[in-house]
Amino acid sequence: MRHLKAHRKLGRTSEHRHSMLRNLATSLINSREERIVTTLPKAKELRPFVERAITLSRKARSFADNGSDARALHLRRQAAGFFHAGNTAVSELTGKRGQLRPERTAGVAALRRLFNDLGERYKDRPGGYTRIFKLGHRDGDRAELAIIELVDNPREVEAAEASRKRAKSASKKKKSGRAKEAREEAAESETNEE
Repeated sequence: MRHLKAHRKLGRTSEHRHSMLRNLATSLINSREERIVTTLPKAKELRPFVERAITLSRKARSFADNGSDARALHLRRQAAGFFHAGNTAVSELTGKRGQLRPERTAGVAALRRLFNDLGERYKDRPGGYTRIFKLGHRDGDRAELAIIELVDNPREVEAAEASRKRAKSASKKKKSGRAKEAREEAAESETNEE
């Protein structure tokens, strides 16, 4: 029996699995389209992993707004555990003379984006920050593919605004058409009365 064994093993050791989830979370947050394509079991494992990090950024945003910067810093450091830290231990004296310090990794960029952009975007949303779409099977190994994306992404917001504009212009056309018909009918009734 599998009592209290909550997560999928995904055919990996625990270290490999945690590293893979960190890489997937980094890719999802840093992605320009805010979506990645992966297998369905990986997407289902990634969803709670990413949502916990986003929740930490939401809480940190609310603490920062209330003036509790120490608590916000603590939450930021907790969220850093969801991403690869990068070369933070590299000192400026490491390496040969004249060499520049290596760039920070994508995990640091993801953490920055998580706290600057996503924490603000989801401040009023109580959960459910990701969405999974099934894509079918991959040709090579018949693995079931899925897209996992962040909700309320810019592409989605832009499409909603465009549909609102279309509906608004259509209703204006209907109203102007109805007003025109009413004017024509009023003109016809006046000519008929004379």
